Amino acid sequence: MNGLPNRQVLLLLTFTLCVLGGYWLTLLAVPNLMMRTAMHRLSDGGAAVNRFVFAGPTTPASRRVVRPAPDLAYGSCVYDLAAGPLDVGARVTEGGGYTSLSVFAANSDNIAVLDSMTHPGGIDFVLALPGQAVPADRPVVRSPSARGIILDRRLAPTAADFARADAARRFNLCAPMARTVK
Repeated sequence: MNGLPNRQVLLLLTFTLCVLGGYWLTLLAVPNLMMRTAMHRLSDGGAAVNRFVFAGPTTPASRRVVRPAPDLAYGSCVYDLAAGPLDVGARVTEGGGYTSLSVFAANSDNIAVLDSMTHPGGIDFVLALPGQAVPADRPVVRSPSARGIILDRRLAPTAADFARADAARRFNLCAPMARTVK
């Protein structure tokens, strides 16, 4: 009977380590792996970083994002802030179609959502890491990670709406800041 309590403790310790390992894998590793995969796909293998890329109308074959909505026009900018802040902007769709820009960190956290309801004249902000110099006269979104994704979604339920949304999103900006801040 001397070995029985030690075996139970060992089993309990093994179980606890498995639970903690599963917890770590689920909450930390999986979101980062998913975002790395998404960033690779959305940037055409890393060729399109710090610029918007636009998807065509959603079809059963177009699956660049998980479960794309058929009534939305999508665009994305995989960002890299290692070299400095970015200017980010989007015109709203002419005729009042809903537009939103969502900013996601490298671990999939949604860190900002700006839309045409609160910014009817257009969306404009600087995306920067904590500590990076930014202009005092512009809205700033601070990313906790150097890399991530900006997702542009526009309501486009008809072909005509898609054409209007597509025309507006072609003016999107996701590029290194044009001016230096001291």
